[in-house]
Amino acid sequence: MIMKKETRKIQSLLVANRGEIAIRIMNTARKMDIRTYAIKTSKEPNALYLSYADEIIDFTENLEEISEFLDIERIIEAAKQHKIDAIHPGYGYLAENPYFAQRCDDEKIIFIGPAPDAIYKMGNKTIAKQLARKYKVPLLEGSTGNVSSVAEAVKIAREIGYPVILKAAAGGGGRGMRIVEKASQMEKMFRLASNEAQKAFNDPSVFIEKYVRNPRHIEFQILADKYGNTIHLGERECSIQRKHQKLIEESPSIALTPKLREKMGEAAVAIAKSVRYYSAGTVEFLLDANQNFFFMEMNTRIQVEHPVTEMVTGLDLIEQQIRIAQDEKLELTQSDVKLKGWAIECRINAEDVQSGFAPNLGIIEKISFPVGKNIRIDTGIQEGSPITPYFDSMVAKLIVYGENRTKAIANMISALEKFRIRGIKTTIPFHKAVMHNKAFQKGDLSTSFIEKELPQLYYQEPDEEMLAACIAALDYVAEVQEQEGSNIENTLGKNLDPWVLNKRLKSI
Repeated sequence: MIMKKETRKIQSLLVANRGEIAIRIMNTARKMDIRTYAIKTSKEPNALYLSYADEIIDFTENLEEISEFLDIERIIEAAKQHKIDAIHPGYGYLAENPYFAQRCDDEKIIFIGPAPDAIYKMGNKTIAKQLARKYKVPLLEGSTGNVSSVAEAVKIAREIGYPVILKAAAGGGGRGMRIVEKASQMEKMFRLASNEAQKAFNDPSVFIEKYVRNPRHIEFQILADKYGNTIHLGERECSIQRKHQKLIEESPSIALTPKLREKMGEAAVAIAKSVRYYSAGTVEFLLDANQNFFFMEMNTRIQVEHPVTEMVTGLDLIEQQIRIAQDEKLELTQSDVKLKGWAIECRINAEDVQSGFAPNLGIIEKISFPVGKNIRIDTGIQEGSPITPYFDSMVAKLIVYGENRTKAIANMISALEKFRIRGIKTTIPFHKAVMHNKAFQKGDLSTSFIEKELPQLYYQEPDEEMLAACIAALDYVAEVQEQEGSNIENTLGKNLDPWVLNKRLKSI
């Protein structure tokens, strides 16, 4: 690692991303007196995030089939043309692409993230597991490298015992993963995992490890500078998942004792140091029922769920990333990190829960966010925003804080009640169902929570049937009076807002 004696003040920053994370980055950059640039695309030329930038770079004339946020050379060229000092990739897209980080280095553009070598080594799950083994971080039994054939996979599975899980070596996010319960399933599952890995990551390589039933998913937030100083900011519980996709996160975790937190935190720091990591990063573990933990992977970027850590630590992680990127030393030591209170995040997705979480496209007709000192909304939408098939289905993140977990859950229930979106269906009813669930409230969590503890995927409001009947009646009366030529506007009000009606019903 090259030790730099002088810091490099970043004056301008290109955010190579969109939506809520672009806004999140630009808000912090503005506080740091950094000029921001955003990329405008033809798929959402009037997107909310563009209004937060000081300058807009027009990519609407996209002659390539590749996504604008994946076009490495075009992004690099734009940064050079505008003499931009740094690029922040956010999450997704190019955030964990070592070639992009290297191209930034080649062109003397500051990449706000870790070194290309660290991204590569942690991005390849096989290499990451080998490093974990070398630094004595607990691992699940399994292959020491990629598995080249079905026969080899069957042999390893026989040695460690079923069930096992096949995982893509080059990626994550639940893609390229298949659980194998018995030998007769191996050939089919190996083919499916390998094919999915090829499509998702352009690499068919898979590895195999022992499958843990009903574990918790615990991750540790890392901060490290370029001078070898590495700390963790405590853990996040990410066990509420569907098809390996996180839906709800919280910090801290009810499952961890101070001693276990210290032990897992030390393991997370060891993994980061194994690749001379700098910037913000996340080390993910599985935790079994006996409080044994096992290294899964390291994400070399800012996480979607980073706000819960910010709430309980009081730190701005984007600011820390920027300061590290401009060669500043960490001002914090491990003993300075104190977790205060409890924070929960719900990902509000444009999905129809009652139709198996199917994507729900449309226009945001009306939106009303909850407000309060313990509430934070990170979003990239506004009234009139289209929800299209081109981007991820997440429309907002609702984050709440409480003095303890019980109060945080109560605050989340209250916030969800006040969170209104009209024009599309969202996962708000699902989040209500989880928050009202007794097992969740007790902290009985695992990655199988939805299948085992949530008999109904959506919460039905106590007066929902009455509200639906009243709205239907109003629609019928309006139709009849329109046919008769009368003016319903003077009696009931044109298109009476069901939110208002619901409020009136609750006051009866």
